[in-house]
Amino acid sequence: MARRMRRSEPWRLIVAIALLLAVVGGLLYAWQDYRDRAVVTKPAEAPEGPAVTQIVTARMAGMSQLRVARLSGIVQAAATDTRWGGLLKSGRVAKMPYSVDYTVDLSRLSTRDLQWNEAERTLIVDAPDIVADRANVDEGQAVVVERSGTFVTRGAGEALGTRVSRAADRAAVREATSPERLAQARELARGAIARTLAAPLNAAGQPDARVVVTFPAERGRSGARWDQSRTPAEVLGNGQ
Repeated sequence: MARRMRRSEPWRLIVAIALLLAVVGGLLYAWQDYRDRAVVTKPAEAPEGPAVTQIVTARMAGMSQLRVARLSGIVQAAATDTRWGGLLKSGRVAKMPYSVDYTVDLSRLSTRDLQWNEAERTLIVDAPDIVADRANVDEGQAVVVERSGTFVTRGAGEALGTRVSRAADRAAVREATSPERLAQARELARGAIARTLAAPLNAAGQPDARVVVTFPAERGRSGARWDQSRTPAEVLGNGQ
């Protein structure tokens, strides 16, 4: 019994060291993330000098999202501020450019999402739905078109700027996610996805093949029965 306990002690030590390294690694990652985001970074050549504008981190990553549309325009945002029990009232109205990109995550497509209609020579693609990305409001190009308030304190001015920015962001998101805009983006997405998938069909000797793209909300509406006797991979293989 004592021998078994002594033999297991090295494994316990290894496990303990692994857990310790994991904890230390997690703490190090958390510190690095905090440092990148919240600590002023000094120039490498003059670490004791004043803070300067510089790139703190830069990471390159591959993207599987296909950008299919972009909504852009001008948004108007208004905000008010009240202080000193209602004695000081101020307001601001500003206009600024905005844009919102719509993407489709093609990495979610699998062979189960593809059907081949032999009679119609048509590839049916059950695509994932489009996603409206985060609104990009260009505050640097903002123009204040209206101000109100006889005396605006520094704190009130800062609060008005923050509220105007948030109001502009909310308005851009509402517009981008409205049923009308989403419908427009889906129509543009059909063409983008069809062009993307038409290229391998053409290369496989199927230049006349048609690509039909459907989205989740549209599935099951059509009464047509597609021929699934051959998978798209078999069609491409025969064409080659």
